[in-house]
Amino acid sequence: MYETTYHRPSSVAEAASLFGKGKEAKYLAGGHTLIPVMKQRLASPSDVIDLGKLKELIGVEATGNGVEIKAATTHYDVSTSDAVKKAIPALAYLAAHIGDPHVRHRGTIGGSLANNDPAADYPAAVLALGATVKTNKRTISADEFFKGLFTTALQDGEIITAVSFPVAAKAGYGKFPHPASRFALTGVFVAKTAGGDVRVAATGASQNGVMRVPAIEAALKANWSAGAIDGVKVSADGLLNDIHGSSGYRANLIKVMAQRAVAAAG
Repeated sequence: MYETTYHRPSSVAEAASLFGKGKEAKYLAGGHTLIPVMKQRLASPSDVIDLGKLKELIGVEATGNGVEIKAATTHYDVSTSDAVKKAIPALAYLAAHIGDPHVRHRGTIGGSLANNDPAADYPAAVLALGATVKTNKRTISADEFFKGLFTTALQDGEIITAVSFPVAAKAGYGKFPHPASRFALTGVFVAKTAGGDVRVAATGASQNGVMRVPAIEAALKANWSAGAIDGVKVSADGLLNDIHGSSGYRANLIKVMAQRAVAAAG
């Protein structure tokens, strides 16, 4: 390894201050991304600033129209939260199927969103539910947050503090997991608002990361049923084509996972 200075700040403000003073500082949440890339010498931060123990970043709160999840809340705590189960059961289900028990007990929702892995689960829920990402500087809508592979709207040094999810009239998640990593080979989150609007987001399929699926949204808005997706054609253009599956295979998976998500939503 190489020399790095580890910091455990007592507040978000202190963490941001430490970041500003570091030459090549990095934030640490669950560590599932930063630690491996440091071991591979793909990153060599001068300072590692641990956000995982900050009490102001941990917890779940029911709100008037949904649920707010603090950024350092683990996947396990999201999956077992009574507030999440009551407000958005599909979100609790998604969190319960991230990785393995070790990952779920260490990984955090904020770390997952900040990293924006193209096969991560949370981005699909955030985009489909139209959630709001809160930081120490501002609030960012889901439609503005995701910018591409491993890229978000976060500015240098900006810290995600919480994610606010509105309640959906219906919501479901369908995932085809990679058998080893448990990342989504393709995962689809569907959501229908009380007003009848429909949002569908797919993860693990696109070359550009999480994506909306307008064709399925239109079909479900006209008829909320798994059968309504039968006649939808999902284009393979821009989808991943690798050793795990062709772009055509992933296009079909988007349809199949969307149908499973709708069936789960009821």
